[in-house]
Amino acid sequence: MRVVSLVPSLTEAVAATLPGALVGATDWCTHPAGLDVPRVGGSKYPDLDRVRALRPDVVLLNVEENRREDADALVAAGMPVRVTYPRTVDGALTELADLLTDLGAPGEPEWLVAARRAWAGLTDEGPPRRALVPVWRRPWVVLGRGTFAGDVLRRLGLSNLYAEHGERYPRPSLDELRGRAPQLVVLPDEPYRFTASDGPEEFPGVPCALVSGRHLTWYGPSLAEAPAVLAAQLAAPVTP
Repeated sequence: MRVVSLVPSLTEAVAATLPGALVGATDWCTHPAGLDVPRVGGSKYPDLDRVRALRPDVVLLNVEENRREDADALVAAGMPVRVTYPRTVDGALTELADLLTDLGAPGEPEWLVAARRAWAGLTDEGPPRRALVPVWRRPWVVLGRGTFAGDVLRRLGLSNLYAEHGERYPRPSLDELRGRAPQLVVLPDEPYRFTASDGPEEFPGVPCALVSGRHLTWYGPSLAEAPAVLAAQLAAPVTP
């Protein structure tokens, strides 16, 4: 099985489970460290000629990570594609299990078993905290309805103030965000790299948790440690 992955989290999942199966990945596929495979450009604008030249048995894509036109172009060129679209933790675990089985894994890898155990072991620790979750600024973009990252945070005791919005990634004004009176603002380091000096200053007096974007948005081996990593970061916010 020759696999080209255009999704960083799936690159990590395949590399950790089926060594040697990956024959190509994007420039943004940073895990596992030291991955030595040909690179095919970015997730949004991959070099499709380079992908085709690698003669993959399947190209892995994701609805949010990749563009529809690139998927269509690969299909038109006769490339088999597998498109993922998890919107919940449980959905991600199921999609990963099905994908790895179809790629030839003899059984569930230990990291996936550990991920199931980690997420099943969460306990309810009281009423959820009202939270805003920006993923970009200039313009501001926040998590809205039906996102994988939103479900991750829900499982960790947060209530996304835009969870019932009609859009999956609304673009409210900063005044509107402040007017929602959040108890916590969650600022990941990807896709926008929020830092202690870039983001919290816009929400004076509101605790801001700086969290790992990989553990918040990736669905792969990082899921096994995501509950503990994110819980620790959410418990130690900064207050501008």
